Amino acid sequence: MSGPEERVPVPRPPEGEGQPRGTPQRALLASFLGWLVPGLGHLYLRRRSQAIAFFLVVAGFSALGFATGGKLYRPDPEKPLSYLASFADLGLGPSYLGGAALGLGQGDPRAVTHEHGNAFLLSAGIMNLLLILDAWDIGSGRKG
Repeated sequence: MSGPEERVPVPRPPEGEGQPRGTPQRALLASFLGWLVPGLGHLYLRRRSQAIAFFLVVAGFSALGFATGGKLYRPDPEKPLSYLASFADLGLGPSYLGGAALGLGQGDPRAVTHEHGNAFLLSAGIMNLLLILDAWDIGSGRKG
């Protein structure tokens, strides 16, 4: 009868070897692509399944926001919190600019679903901003 098998530790390559190293240029490009189209930065970083999931979530929330009468905020000096909401909506990238140009996101406060639409649009923008930061961390090599 033989004794228990000995486990031999597998040597791990030093940090950064065997995987692409992060660079500021790579991080900047991934972040910009992530702002341009949600999930595109992660696709550039070869995170295909994450990219698809992130695109579906952000695009879905944006579509629900527009469909339920949400408002795209614009800075208003008389309403200081509108600056924060505008920043969150800018996280949508070109959908914010395109939606505003197409007349979407005007919002109708009389609609029953207006506040839900606002919440969906703001959530989509904030989620995408967080995904842009995640793409930055991956692209710069701070996150594996």
